[in-house]
Amino acid sequence: MNRILAIDYGDVRVGLAISDLMQIIAKPYKTIKNTNHNEMFMQLENIIEENNIGKIIVGLPITLKGEYSQQTEKVISFVKELKLSINVDIDTYDERLSSLQAKKSLIQQGVKTGHNKEQIDQTAAAIFLQGYLDSAKSK
Repeated sequence: MNRILAIDYGDVRVGLAISDLMQIIAKPYKTIKNTNHNEMFMQLENIIEENNIGKIIVGLPITLKGEYSQQTEKVISFVKELKLSINVDIDTYDERLSSLQAKKSLIQQGVKTGHNKEQIDQTAAAIFLQGYLDSAKSK
């Protein structure tokens, strides 16, 4: 089996999480800077190759009312660009509240979140990837 890569896309940082080979457990992987899409796509291609990635899940930030926001549109645009650049199956997944859950989880673990935004982004990606993995198992 292949691993699944989760992407929590942000204007400044992009949080990444990866599943295990059995696609049961998600874990935070790393955070990359979002300064140049070409450079970011090259980094993603390396990560895909190094980690045997067979699918990418991009978190879609839908509002609490279930509507699209300005950030949702940015993510949709990113996904379109990603599909043109990377030859891996790509889906989106509702990531509503994953950043808030990530922050709470890190605080419970004793991690100070004020200066650890990278950890929040990675953990948020792991949270929605775990949700995706759990929902795929129940189907």
